[in-house]
Amino acid sequence: MNPILGSAPLRDITFHYDPVSPYAYLAFERLPEVLLGHSVQVHYKPVLFAALLKSHGQLGPAEIPSKRDWTYRQVAWLGHHHGVPLEMPAAHPFNPLALLRLGLACATDDAPGETSRYVTEQLFHHVWRGGQDAADPARLATLQVVLQDHMAQRGKAWQAADGETVKQRLRANTDEALALGLFGVPALVVDGRIFWGQDALPMLRAYLDGDAWFQSGAWEAVPHTRIGVTRGR
Repeated sequence: MNPILGSAPLRDITFHYDPVSPYAYLAFERLPEVLLGHSVQVHYKPVLFAALLKSHGQLGPAEIPSKRDWTYRQVAWLGHHHGVPLEMPAAHPFNPLALLRLGLACATDDAPGETSRYVTEQLFHHVWRGGQDAADPARLATLQVVLQDHMAQRGKAWQAADGETVKQRLRANTDEALALGLFGVPALVVDGRIFWGQDALPMLRAYLDGDAWFQSGAWEAVPHTRIGVTRGR
């Protein structure tokens, strides 16, 4: 749990992420600026992005060749535009399971499905800074030592990253995300509303600011739009 304090009553925001996503990384880095002046409690919840895609019958952006090229160009530009350091890892996409489990090995009993902002930052920086192989066993071992030392300094217990407790935490987070209707990352949830993607951060800010559009009925009207045609799969 990570409070970002202002003068208004405290509000809860859940940030669902997978460190394999460059958009989740960009959103994570920009979030403090977006939330500036608001009293919020941010809950960082790692989920398996691939499981969300599979459940909805989708391919990831990096699994479509032309979209892959565009995605990498766009995130590089977005990092430049927003002043966020971003270097592509040596290989992408990669299997993020080891990273996700390392993060949840740091979860505490009072928030078993969450990672602190510090731990979340370590996972993202492991992937998106330095241009190295995110799945390299030696680098993962080094990261584990860093995280174990962090937990020891806080006087908190470390759960074995390959143990059943941690695996169950990740499954529970991913199942919860699917139950909420999440289909991608990053997804930020506040007051039951889902804001998907780093480009939804201005929309999230407007909601927190009390923009009248959110009371206009436009949000609720969207599901009533009739489907004109359905393509076969």
